Amino acid sequence: QVNLVESGGGLVQAGDSLTLSCTASGRTFTDLTMGWFRQLRGKEREFVSGISRIGGNSYTKPSLAGRFSISRDDAKNTVYLQMNSLKPEDTATYYCAARTGAAATIDGYPYWGQGTQVTVSP
Repeated sequence: QVNLVESGGGLVQAGDSLTLSCTASGRTFTDLTMGWFRQLRGKEREFVSGISRIGGNSYTKPSLAGRFSISRDDAKNTVYLQMNSLKPEDTATYYCAARTGAAATIDGYPYWGQGTQVTVSP
């Protein structure tokens, strides 16, 4: 069983930056491909970004790639989501997810954190 704990959410103003963190336990971190998802109010959860367990290859949703980036620190069992130039429409609950497959796919993540709320005020 993989346990994922997100942190770093909060209330920010439009244009601000925020970094979310997710720490994993229960499995060797380098066995895990990690992903970030978000769920806007009233909408389905959507893929934001993923980073592979081998080589650290990443993929970010194209519409977000200019502002969001993912990274991982294997020594700290932690994955990060750097969010810049935040907009009110980025307001959502952000979830960390993990899979044991090698590729940073947009789905197929069986392990999920509880989520962290990000609210961007105008």
